[in-house]
Amino acid sequence: MDLLQTINDPADMRALSRPQLKQLADELRAFVLESVAQTGGHLSSNLGTVELTIALHTVFNTPEDRIIWDVGHQTYPHKILTGRRDQMHSLRQLKGISGFPRRDESPYDTFGTAHSSTSISAALGMALAAQVKGEDRHAIAVIGDGAMTAGMAFEAMNNAGIHEDCNLLVVLNDNDMSISPPVGALNRYLARLMSGQFYAAAKNVGKTVLPAPVRELAKRLEEHAKGMIVPATMFEEFGFNYIGPIDGHDLDSLIPTLENIKQLKGPQFLHVVTRKGQGYKLAEADPVLYHGPGKFDPAEGIKPAAAKKVTYTSVFGDWLCDQAAADSRLVGITPAMREGSGMVEFERRFPDRYHDVGIAEQHAVTFAGGMACEGLKPVVAIYSTFLQRGYDQLIHDVALQNLDVTFALDRSGLVGADGATHAGNYDIAFLRCIPNMVIMAASDENECRRMLSTGFQYNGPASIRYPRGGGVGAAVGKDLETIPLGTGEVRREGKSIAILAFGTMVAPSLQAGEELDATVANMRFVKPLDVALLKQLAATHDALVTVEEGCIMGGAGSAVAEAMAAAGIVKPLLILGLPDQFIDHGDAGQLLAMNGLDAKGIAASIRQRFDKGEPRLVVNNKQ
Repeated sequence: MDLLQTINDPADMRALSRPQLKQLADELRAFVLESVAQTGGHLSSNLGTVELTIALHTVFNTPEDRIIWDVGHQTYPHKILTGRRDQMHSLRQLKGISGFPRRDESPYDTFGTAHSSTSISAALGMALAAQVKGEDRHAIAVIGDGAMTAGMAFEAMNNAGIHEDCNLLVVLNDNDMSISPPVGALNRYLARLMSGQFYAAAKNVGKTVLPAPVRELAKRLEEHAKGMIVPATMFEEFGFNYIGPIDGHDLDSLIPTLENIKQLKGPQFLHVVTRKGQGYKLAEADPVLYHGPGKFDPAEGIKPAAAKKVTYTSVFGDWLCDQAAADSRLVGITPAMREGSGMVEFERRFPDRYHDVGIAEQHAVTFAGGMACEGLKPVVAIYSTFLQRGYDQLIHDVALQNLDVTFALDRSGLVGADGATHAGNYDIAFLRCIPNMVIMAASDENECRRMLSTGFQYNGPASIRYPRGGGVGAAVGKDLETIPLGTGEVRREGKSIAILAFGTMVAPSLQAGEELDATVANMRFVKPLDVALLKQLAATHDALVTVEEGCIMGGAGSAVAEAMAAAGIVKPLLILGLPDQFIDHGDAGQLLAMNGLDAKGIAASIRQRFDKGEPRLVVNNKQ
């Protein structure tokens, strides 16, 4: 990797010859593979963007010209070529570099894009800002074909098309690659476009063979032929000049094409075809498996994982199949996260009741509402962080009409290596204020299953939050038993202090309770809160403590404080949870400990507030 070691800035590449750039591509691809194998992270998508990254940074004057990558997990080659090669060993680790673009990490990371389909909007904003400021620079949005399934991308294109003189380039990285198999009419369109070799061949022949008098006629027929054979005019109808498709691994095609585009004015659309996992045969053969692997040996590939604890995601997947078998009204909906949400088996067994709507969370929520209007019982499997994107629909289209939709919120709480962009810290706070909404938090795997059944049987909108990964090792039943609505349970009887724990915080609270001889309640429901249990604990204890793996502001502790105020309960209350700041990436256990949400931290916070467990409230450090 001698050549790669000399590249510390994109300017270093611009002095290289074309053969040297091809050598650099080989070295860069090998480095990406070696690096990800050591740290874990996203692999298939990054192996596919090596040449495209080199070409963009070679042709455009970055960072003066802005490149926005969408989705941001395809930016490892970009990071390596922009001065972070020697930091790749810290990728996605505590205090290391992010797995996504971050504006505070590098001037080359012009926009954070860990969620998808935002690049065209941001790039258009940057392009028009350049005009206002009188700056001559380009804005380039590199968007994956999966991200093009979101309405936001088309909203931006619709707006961009009227700005005929802006320096905006949209690069469609067409690699047939989403985390789950890409779906929808756009994917079929791209497949048709790529199969239209007749048009491409005819166009080239027309330019080189036809006699001059006939060329003008051929030119006039071109758009008609394009529309008949490969309907590329769709993008041109948005006001973009469409170019492509071209081979995204051929620098001899990429660089001249980008150089030509750089001279053009107005919105440009370049269709680039790349191969997921390019250059690593195992990833080419199974790009989904190698989408986001942990550490592995590149020579041997990913080995079958040893038996681990049952994950909450698999608990959901098993329950979904069992509930679907018991109730023909159940339909499952996912916004492009079939594997991540544990719905592979459900799709296999109930294909007619499985709906992957693409990266379109707003649509997913309202789509579910429409089904509920007709007597079906939709279950929306969605990550907590992605439900944020369908918030208006959640309020206006589901809750306001009190429709029977169940939301299975995977990845609630901290998520570890993916960091602040993917952490589900806010769902309790943003759901709790919505009328008609039920909110449950699972403390173990079996309780998660029971809560899913409870939410499904509840006649209205209900959400069940559960974390990423494995649980505490609880045995999971096979029945469809429910939990009485709005009821908690006391898990440990103690003295003086009562800990009201929600969801994942029950286990560490029980450990802290043993140390402090405190009562511990598994509250189970954030809404409706078990006010009767709260009153009982307040009447028999000198102080109360709430613990949640979510933001303190507006969270479950706030719900307890509000209920105490409404009931006229005057007792010392300590609220523990995540602070009012974004929590960076790192090992999830480490992050919880750093924020005082492990057993040791919970006990320490209670001691600090109540003087080693005694119920004497500390005010301004005085008893």
